[in-house]
Amino acid sequence: MNAAVKPPQHHVERARTMPLADIDVSDVTLYQQEALAPYFERLRREAPVHWCRDSLYGGYWSITRFHDIVAIDTNHKQFSSDHTNGSFVLDDTTLNAVDGGISLPNFLGMDPPVHDLHRMAVSPIVAPANLLRFESLIRSRTKELFDSLPTGSTFNWVEQVSIPLTTMMLATLLDFPFEDRARLTRWSDIVTTRPGYGLVDSWEQRTAELMECLAYFQNLWDQRQKLPPKADLISMLAHSPAMQGLTPTDFIGMLVLLIVGGNDTTRSSMSGSAMAAHLYPAEFAKAKADPALLASVVPEVIRWQTPISHMRRTAIEDVEFRGQAIRKGDKVVMWYLSGNRDEEVIERPHDFIADRPNARRHLSFGFGIHRCLGNRLAELQIRVLWEEMLRRYATIEVVGEPLRVPSNLIHGYLDIQTRLHA
Repeated sequence: MNAAVKPPQHHVERARTMPLADIDVSDVTLYQQEALAPYFERLRREAPVHWCRDSLYGGYWSITRFHDIVAIDTNHKQFSSDHTNGSFVLDDTTLNAVDGGISLPNFLGMDPPVHDLHRMAVSPIVAPANLLRFESLIRSRTKELFDSLPTGSTFNWVEQVSIPLTTMMLATLLDFPFEDRARLTRWSDIVTTRPGYGLVDSWEQRTAELMECLAYFQNLWDQRQKLPPKADLISMLAHSPAMQGLTPTDFIGMLVLLIVGGNDTTRSSMSGSAMAAHLYPAEFAKAKADPALLASVVPEVIRWQTPISHMRRTAIEDVEFRGQAIRKGDKVVMWYLSGNRDEEVIERPHDFIADRPNARRHLSFGFGIHRCLGNRLAELQIRVLWEEMLRRYATIEVVGEPLRVPSNLIHGYLDIQTRLHA
């Protein structure tokens, strides 16, 4: 592991010596301290299918090896995503009406055949023809943003690069009023948080803000229904026969998936781009000397960052998996962050390698029927970002320790103090 990305030494020792049964990789403080690597390494080695009996979210199974994650992710017959069985994330409360949360059903939280109908309603937005249409817009916005950045002085990369670029793209996908686009960032952050992590003080506040989101989008829906169909996500939903029976809860559930899916994941990969350029300057220079390497750089940064740490399934029958007895109703968590560091599948997995062979062999987009719908759009945005970075800068320097998102779902940053060198 590169010295710059080693976890704190006391966590290395703790992960080595603590009882295996006591390891809880859902602990948010481990994400804030970038301390997970030794815990995941021990689980992959000694207990790749691991039962954590006690956590903030109750008991859960951890799946930490690459191939085991693929096996679970592609088996929706025994491992369900459906919100009626639980949730597709470990924290039930953020998406279900339990313990103060509200129900936010969407097609990630559905099994076939309903999943397929809902997914098809919005999939045209990322059709190849639309990606071609978006590229020039993404490029002009990225150039304009980089033109505005200071060179040689320090700024927050997350606030001045990652958030503006992803929020502008999300507003375009939704045909959302551009002057209000900051609301999309706020709502995206609200969906994936819980009280006590700095964004909201109570479940009631979180619910109230999500109801504001629903009211705003309901107005847009009503407007789009009265107009001819257009190539934006709200119009696609409003004119889809399969979407006409949506309840308000169904509608906001679909919305939050589109908002988070179109925002947080790309934002975190853009932030990870700055960190990779800083921590691995030789790899940045390698890509600068040969821009053709972007074909591997883009998937590599998405693997290396792994913007979504996990997805969760619920066992809908008793299953024996890799010698472990998983019971009906058990939470089963696929830790993409661990699978993308599996030494048996990925050579030097902790390092960012610009010319990595088979760079597309990663878990960041998931597998099977729930594979990320917007993966090609995300890659397009990251590619354009890197093209501008490589064209303009000799090095990208991160000053001090970055501030990470307090979340075991969103693997990203709140603040990366950055200095650009032309």
